[in-house]
Amino acid sequence: QVQLVESGGGLVQAGGSLRLSCAASGRTFSRYVMGWFRQAPGKDREFVAAISWNGGRTYYAEPVKGRFTISRDNAKSTVYLQMNSLKPEDTAVYYCAADATSSSGDLSGRSYDYWGQGTQVTVSS
Repeated sequence: QVQLVESGGGLVQAGGSLRLSCAASGRTFSRYVMGWFRQAPGKDREFVAAISWNGGRTYYAEPVKGRFTISRDNAKSTVYLQMNSLKPEDTAVYYCAADATSSSGDLSGRSYDYWGQGTQVTVSS
């Protein structure tokens, strides 16, 4: 079993920055592909970014490319999402997720096994 706990959300003005963190329990964190997702009110959950087990590969959704950066520190069992140039449309609950099934392969279209409880990000205009 893996537990994921997000933190770092909050209220920020448009153009500002936030860094989200996701701390994972368990000794096999370094084997997992990790992802970030978000869900805005009244909308479906959508993919934001993913990172390979060693941090060597990343993949981003088009709306956040060039503004968001996903990274990880396997020694701390933590994955991060640095969000810059935030826009009101980035407002959502942000979730981290772990794919414990396979550490190889394409980072897009994966199925994730474990999810955090989410952290709210609100961007004011």
